[in-house]
Amino acid sequence: MENNNKQEEENGVCSAESVDGSLDVWSCQNSDSSSADHLVVMVHGILGSTDDWKFGAEQFVKKLPDKVFVHCSEKNASALTLDGVDVMGERLASEVLEIIQKKTNIRKISFVAHSLGGLAARYAIGKLYKPAAQEEDLKEPLAESSEGPPKGTICGLEAINFITVATPHLGSMGNKQVPFLFGFSSIEKVAGLIIHWIFKRTGRHLFLKDEDEGKPPLLRRMVEDTGDCQFISALRAFKRRVVYSNVGYDRVVGWKTASIRRDSELPKWEDSLNDKYPHIVYEELCKACDVEDIPEGENHSDDIEEEIIKGLSSVSWEKVDVSFHSCRQRFAAHNVIQVKNEDMHIEGADVIEHIIDHFHA
Repeated sequence: MENNNKQEEENGVCSAESVDGSLDVWSCQNSDSSSADHLVVMVHGILGSTDDWKFGAEQFVKKLPDKVFVHCSEKNASALTLDGVDVMGERLASEVLEIIQKKTNIRKISFVAHSLGGLAARYAIGKLYKPAAQEEDLKEPLAESSEGPPKGTICGLEAINFITVATPHLGSMGNKQVPFLFGFSSIEKVAGLIIHWIFKRTGRHLFLKDEDEGKPPLLRRMVEDTGDCQFISALRAFKRRVVYSNVGYDRVVGWKTASIRRDSELPKWEDSLNDKYPHIVYEELCKACDVEDIPEGENHSDDIEEEIIKGLSSVSWEKVDVSFHSCRQRFAAHNVIQVKNEDMHIEGADVIEHIIDHFHA
């Protein structure tokens, strides 16, 4: 840890210890960090660790030194990601509350999450959401968002950016959602039956095999407000919601599930839109749709997937499609899009730059 801190200081970045000595918040060594009032929570994916977002965290504090604190989530490291999306979300929510209680100058909050971490983050904000009527402890008035008047906060903070990167929002069951299963329905069915042996409770959630006590699968429940989890209201509270997805070569999370689209909605894309971001191949803003009562379909994945799409489409999304088809590490696209390892996955640096350049600080 000492060597890492030394290197970070040379780069103008430091890791500031907080809470009980176990939680780190990244801020910039060469700035007046007291002026930073925006907490950026970065969440890793399955079997991941805080190091997965190290490159991204460093870029955030270098480019927005007086505006953001960056916290790389660490309460769901490694095998803890197998405990289930809900358990991960509960841990993440508690972790965020710890940070906020320590950093009393924080006024805003954003999430940047990779893969499974995006689902955990969606669960966590559902727990942390406060309706407008409960905002007596809000630190300053909310501004009106692009979708109308303010609709609540995330634990008393103004919700700004909710960004997911290669996250399986529709789950991983059927319709070629997991590319390494090659789209064969027989293989996908077998995977759905044995996935809990490998990925335990999380696998059941991802493959929509968790219909416990007569309830719909968790990912289906996470597209509406239920009980003490205000999932859709929490998403709506953010000024912007963004999904980054790989159009190909992602062997873990398919294009459709990462971009919250039906097959017919997958766009045609060009090689590049901008020299500055050579791997960004398509961008669109999908406005919120008026969704009436979501019909109860038969109990199989296609109907559930459609219900999830309809539920998530009740809020607007910016959709950014990414292709590493000409890159040396294209077969590691799931990690390259995050720059999980700076030495191996640096070809995805322009995606991180795109995230930061379009970030509302």
